[in-house]
Amino acid sequence: MATFNFGNADFNANALASPPNTRTTSIGSINKDPGLGRTAFGETVTINGQQVSAYDAKYATYLKIFTGEMFKAYESACIAKGTVQNRTLTNGKAAQFIFTGRMTADYHIPGTPILGSGDPPVAEKTIVMDDLLVSSAFVYDLDETLAHYSLRSEISAKIGHALAEAYDKKIFRTIALAAREQHPIQAAPGPEPGGSTIELGVQNEYNAQSLVDAFFEAASILDEKNMPQRGRTAVLSPRQYYALISQVDSNILNRDYGNTQGNLNSGEGLYEIAGISIRRSNNLPFLAGNLPNPVEGENNNYAGDFTTHCGLIYYRDAAAVVEAIGPQIQTTGSDVHTLYQGDVIVGRMAMGAGTLNPAAAIELTSARA
Repeated sequence: MATFNFGNADFNANALASPPNTRTTSIGSINKDPGLGRTAFGETVTINGQQVSAYDAKYATYLKIFTGEMFKAYESACIAKGTVQNRTLTNGKAAQFIFTGRMTADYHIPGTPILGSGDPPVAEKTIVMDDLLVSSAFVYDLDETLAHYSLRSEISAKIGHALAEAYDKKIFRTIALAAREQHPIQAAPGPEPGGSTIELGVQNEYNAQSLVDAFFEAASILDEKNMPQRGRTAVLSPRQYYALISQVDSNILNRDYGNTQGNLNSGEGLYEIAGISIRRSNNLPFLAGNLPNPVEGENNNYAGDFTTHCGLIYYRDAAAVVEAIGPQIQTTGSDVHTLYQGDVIVGRMAMGAGTLNPAAAIELTSARA
């Protein structure tokens, strides 16, 4: 026990209580403890009264840092997350969504009972989960030693981007398909409105004025379908996005800048037209042609003809995502590391997407001459 004397007061360094939910890391005392300078296979140590693997204890912070980098890359690259409905699956394989149609109001006839016979029409939509989606890499110890850059940081970003790309592609295809559907409720007093398509004209996908006109038309369509004002999103290709913000008058395009929101020179910031937030992504099925039927592992249908597709405008009810396993990172243990002199690093996610309310989806198209 280390005790220091400061005048008349004794200070016991070991008597200090650790903050809650913290532990000593490899930068602190762990590497100085006997047996942890060099760990052996199967060796264990006692930390906070619990016996754990010496290897795992020594390198615990490395996995945490790697995990954080993967999440950061995933969140920064994922455009669609948060713009549609989301449900987390617990002990289930699918999520059910209920639709209710409109009701009517009638005049009461004196002397007749009110029996509540005007129930609204009801429909349901079930969205199932796709198979487990993974992105993995093997990090060889020697490669990591010789690399002049942080190999794990680079791999973490790549894993995060791969998961985000798959997520966004599914969502954007689903919203485009929703814009082509009729509403599930067709009974009286319906039918309820379905999806909508706005044609920009022949090869007008990059024409700024055509895009502006489409935004105001989309706002009118969503208003006529009684979609809420907040939560409306547009997704364009990068070339469309920059053509729009560079050519449109500032009285039409709302530029919202802050300390961290960028500036006009960098093309960053928050932009809106007609109350619709504008985002850019390379994961749209932009003029992508006829994409094939679902591949093995996809239990939802994301296929369609996207030959003329050139953008989306939607409210968050247009599609829904069900998640059983959110973005996670896994690495092999010390036994595999010793055997193969490296780590297998796996990013995984289990989710599925499906159309929800077609009235909230609008697809932009451009006829090809």
